[in-house]
Amino acid sequence: MEIKIALSEEDILKCWDVMFALRPHLNKNNFVATVKEMITEGYTLAYIEEDAKVVAAVGFRYLQFLYNGKHFYIDDLSTLPESRGKGYAGNLLDHVIDKAKEKGYEAVTLDSGYTRFDAHRLYLNKGFSLNCHHFSKKI
Repeated sequence: MEIKIALSEEDILKCWDVMFALRPHLNKNNFVATVKEMITEGYTLAYIEEDAKVVAAVGFRYLQFLYNGKHFYIDDLSTLPESRGKGYAGNLLDHVIDKAKEKGYEAVTLDSGYTRFDAHRLYLNKGFSLNCHHFSKKI
């Protein structure tokens, strides 16, 4: 499986269906502009295509915190529903983990919704652990 990095507006737009499957609140009209802005802030969007269609994508960024040091944080990991079970998400996770190892980072972290049991199974199988609750407040 070839993992590609979305750099052009065309590449970013090809990832729309996959990201919309995970984030249905997104607006297609400003998706490319938002991702381009995020890229300037350190976000990387990687994807896998099957038959010239993006079937899975991961968005991640570098962060550093006092409690866990330098790490990649995975913002988004999504596979089209009809393409699940083929190892795409696992390969994308491995890609991010490998990049973190290459850079000497101490961790890869992510947040996942409570009801995403299939995703939780994947994360646990890849060696992730449940070690905190994430709190947020809408402003």
